Amino acid sequence: MRAIICGANGAMGKLIDELLGNLVVGRVSLDGENGVPRTFAELGDVKGNMIIDFSHHSAISDVLAYAKDNHCAVVVGTTGHTSEEKELIYKAAKTVPVFYSGNMSLGIAVLCRLAQQAAALFPDADIEILEIHHNRKVDAPSGTAHMLFQALRQVRPQAVEACGRSGEGKRKSHEIGISSLRMGNVVGVHEVHICTPSQTLTLRHEAGSRKMLAEGAVNAARFMVGKTAGLYTMEELLEEK
Repeated sequence: MRAIICGANGAMGKLIDELLGNLVVGRVSLDGENGVPRTFAELGDVKGNMIIDFSHHSAISDVLAYAKDNHCAVVVGTTGHTSEEKELIYKAAKTVPVFYSGNMSLGIAVLCRLAQQAAALFPDADIEILEIHHNRKVDAPSGTAHMLFQALRQVRPQAVEACGRSGEGKRKSHEIGISSLRMGNVVGVHEVHICTPSQTLTLRHEAGSRKMLAEGAVNAARFMVGKTAGLYTMEELLEEK
């Protein structure tokens, strides 16, 4: 693997850089600090074959364009993409291998699977998702919360997201609520509450360190080596394990 890190000056980019060591052949960062190129056009001929993107969702067009022009696989770790940006990802996956996940943690992939199983066993239960992150996180709900919702929707196809609650109105039976808290330096907590009139099951994942996400991104990049064009997720990585 010859990796290019997009978002190299960010906290995640630095952790991934440290884990990959001499496998990193190029770095891009929108801030241009530390002598790192701002754009792929400034990168030069580094002959990379893997892009790991932890920059900003608005950079995805440039990331995918470079990947297609240079036949690179892509690991997209950035969240908060618009619907138009997501379409760019899906379209790019027709020509290059793309790994796209709202969370790079293997533990979150397991949480998604357990939540699916529990929801299937309690078909009439109310389901609520709670996510907690540090006060610097920009997007809400988190990409992981959306990822959990999509996992649950596989066993509840009629479900709709209800992001936050305010005002008057009863909870609708087909809703899956998502609540967000932003405080302190919390790395990431995600809970799925499955509640019947007589009992509540709570599934919880707590990130102890951002290094967990960096390790997950590196695992994803290693998983993508040699893959053909297509869209890959944590589900495929979990199956391989």
